[in-house]
Amino acid sequence: MDIARIDPSLREATTKAPVLNLENRVMLSLISNGSRFIPGKRVDGVERRVIRDGGLKLRVYVPPNPSGAGLLWIHGGGLVLGAAAMDDTFSGETARDLGVTIVSVDYRLAPRHPFPAALDDAYAGWEWMLRHASEFGLDVSRLAVGGQSAGGGLAASLVQRLHDDGVKLAGQWLLCPMIDDRTAADRGRDADAHFVWNNRSNLVGWRSYLGAEPGAAELPPYAAAARRTDLNGLPPTWIYTSDVELFYDEDLDYARRLQEAGVDVTLDVVSGVPHGFEAYAADTDLARELLIRARAWLGERL
Repeated sequence: MDIARIDPSLREATTKAPVLNLENRVMLSLISNGSRFIPGKRVDGVERRVIRDGGLKLRVYVPPNPSGAGLLWIHGGGLVLGAAAMDDTFSGETARDLGVTIVSVDYRLAPRHPFPAALDDAYAGWEWMLRHASEFGLDVSRLAVGGQSAGGGLAASLVQRLHDDGVKLAGQWLLCPMIDDRTAADRGRDADAHFVWNNRSNLVGWRSYLGAEPGAAELPPYAAAARRTDLNGLPPTWIYTSDVELFYDEDLDYARRLQEAGVDVTLDVVSGVPHGFEAYAADTDLARELLIRARAWLGERL
């Protein structure tokens, strides 16, 4: 992709973003295993608790003035890398600014743990949050689920699963979500060479998670959120994507289908920004403005 398509304020940061060759199995293994060593950070005024409950690993962010609202958060990483610790600043600042108690799930990674391991961990995180709702003063009618990138895809799938269980959520908060394995199966997208996350890495992520080639005629329920045909009754939804990132088409299509199903959808398209820019270029005006809009929407729903 031509760097000229990237907003001028982000070009330097984009060229410095790491290039991951996930097709190299040794590199994939090193990056995946190294995710557990990502250092954590603290946000002033926010209590951060690291929880281990059996095999479940969570990070909980308690704001200085809890409002009674709660968010289950799921980190990104293409389903094969990352950890909840890398979102410490984002989660802590969101908790502080909105008074929302956040439970962030450290889910198991593919390919060592393929579907449904990550989704099951997210579901277990939700159940943990409900069990401890009284401890944190949470109002169970004011709970949302959110995530970024692969975490956004897992969040969307979890919301579908919870909906089928009869759970009524206040909203789903999806930042540049990775929701459709059929994008990875479209090899024509490889030539675009998207910055930060390209379709060759996307293929590795989906293949590792599904334990099979993406793009099959059918997948198990909740394996890829965009595969679901019945979207009626899902909660109010906020989705952001970029017009120059790999997930643009799949995110737009999911937002459109949600709207057609009668779901209250806010779609925020940011022009000229690479995938996940709000994480690696958080100090730019574009990222700050996006997060202001995102948090405003979440605050209104909670």
